[in-house]
Amino acid sequence: MSHTALITREPVINQHRRITANRLIVHADSVEQAVSSLDGLADVWPEQHMVSVSLHHLLPDRALLEWLVPANTMLEIPTAALGYPEVQALLPELAGQNFQFNLSWYQGQALPPELAWRFVLVDARHDPLPLDPPGLTLAWGLPDLQAFDAAIEKGYTGASGWFFLDGLPLASTLAPSQHQIIQVLNLIRKNAEIREIEALLKQDVALSYKLLRYINGACFGLRCEIQSFRHALTILGYDKLWKWLSMLLVSASRDSSAAALMQTSIVRGRFMENIAASFFPADELDNLFITGAFSLLDLLLGTDMPKALSRMQLPGPVHETLLGQNGIYTPFLQLAGALEAQSKLGLQEAAAELQLTADQINRAHLEALCFAGTLQVS
Repeated sequence: MSHTALITREPVINQHRRITANRLIVHADSVEQAVSSLDGLADVWPEQHMVSVSLHHLLPDRALLEWLVPANTMLEIPTAALGYPEVQALLPELAGQNFQFNLSWYQGQALPPELAWRFVLVDARHDPLPLDPPGLTLAWGLPDLQAFDAAIEKGYTGASGWFFLDGLPLASTLAPSQHQIIQVLNLIRKNAEIREIEALLKQDVALSYKLLRYINGACFGLRCEIQSFRHALTILGYDKLWKWLSMLLVSASRDSSAAALMQTSIVRGRFMENIAASFFPADELDNLFITGAFSLLDLLLGTDMPKALSRMQLPGPVHETLLGQNGIYTPFLQLAGALEAQSKLGLQEAAAELQLTADQINRAHLEALCFAGTLQVS
C-alpha cells in the first residue's frame, strides 16, 4: 500500500441534519502521492455531493498543479499553512486552475484578501465561533447531536463529523411503514406466494413506488423498466429483491433527523459488497450489503440491536456479525467502520488483515459514496 494514499471520510451535515458534502481525508506520504491517488479515482469520484479534500498533515505544494481537480471538489487549506510564503504564492495559481478552497482550523486570523473561501472549519472543542468568518462556518469535534443543535443555535451553518451517531432522538416503536417492510422481508425469506407478498405491499403505495424507483435507478443497470412487484420478482428473484427491500427498510424513516444515518448505512453496505467480491461467491454478496446496511439499524429503529434483529429472519452470518459474535463478515464491517475514523491506523490494520491494497479500498469506498448519492436516501 506504500504507493497509494489511504482515504478516510467524514460527512458535512447542514442545519437540517442532512449530508450535503463529504470531507475526504487523504493520508499520504507526500502531496505528489496524494495527487496520484486522487487522479486514479476520477472514474469513481462521487459527484452527487460536494467533496472537500483534506491533505491531513501535509503542507500544500506545487504537485497540486498536476491534479485534474473535479468540478465539485474543494481543497482544504489549514490556516497555519498560510504563514508559509510558498503556500501564499501557490494558492492564486491553484485558483487560476479552477480550484475552490475551504479553510480549516480558523481562529480569526488575517487572511490573503484575493482568495475566496467557501467553508470555514472551526474546532468547536477549543475555539469560539469567529465574529466575521470569511465563509460558511462548520463546527468540528462535536460529541453528539445535542452539541450540534447548540452549535447551530450559536450561528454555525453546519458541522463536519460523526456526531450524529450519538444522541439521535428516535421513537422506540416502529413506524407502520417499517413494520410492513419487515413483514414483507420475512415473507420473502420464507418463499411465500407472490400474491401474499403483493397484497402486503399494496397496503402502502408510497413504499411500493420507492421500491420500484430504487430498482429502476441507474445504479441497478437493468435494461428494461420494472413495472410492478410481480415483474420485479420475475426479473430479480427472491434473493435480490430481499436485498432491495432491506435497503428500503433502512431508508424508510420519515424523520429528517435520520437522513445522515440512512446515507451512512447504505455507504457501509455498498462498500462491504464491493470489497468482499474477491472473497465470496456472487450470490453471497447481498448478505455483505445487508450486514453493512443494517449495522446502524438499532439507531434507525430506536432500540437495541438484539431487539431490532429479533423481528427479522436473517442469514446466520449476518445475524452473528451484527450481534458482535465475530461472524465471518466481521472483518469487512470493521473495515467499513475504519473508513469513518480520523486516523488511518485502524484502516491500515483492517486492510492488512484482509490483505487488501489501498487502491482496492479507495475505489470501493468512493463507488459506495456514488451509489448512495444516486439513491438519494437523504
